[in-house]
Amino acid sequence: MKAIIQRVKNASVVVDGDTVGSVKKGLLLFLGIGRNDSRSDAEYLSNKVVQLRIFEDPHGKMNMSLKDINGELLVISQFTLYGDCSKGRRPSFTDAMLPHEAEELYNYFVDLLKNHCHNVQTGIFGAHMDVALINDGPVTFIIESK
Repeated sequence: MKAIIQRVKNASVVVDGDTVGSVKKGLLLFLGIGRNDSRSDAEYLSNKVVQLRIFEDPHGKMNMSLKDINGELLVISQFTLYGDCSKGRRPSFTDAMLPHEAEELYNYFVDLLKNHCHNVQTGIFGAHMDVALINDGPVTFIIESK
């Protein structure tokens, strides 16, 4: 699994003109699921995301986690994180998990996060989504389970 996480002041996702998810202070997480990923990858990544100390303490140091600040989380599925652009001009997505399998693992990942965070919002798996955010910092990290 691959995740791009961005520390945000707020973020939202719109599908067909309707806002389907929005958060205030916390994280926007784009999640890509690879063809060889499993539940153990979801467990590793979910724990890492909620415990990663990337929020500032009162002294301006990154010492606080999403759990510490009681932050919110917006999770967006994004298979394009497994796009291989190394050959030609069109990305190859052969490393991405097939959609029907990926959706099950995506939902498992989101459920794990809901056990740790008070507000976990999502987009709609497989939909065309418009995502808006105000990146706080900017602070952006890439995390991989393998």
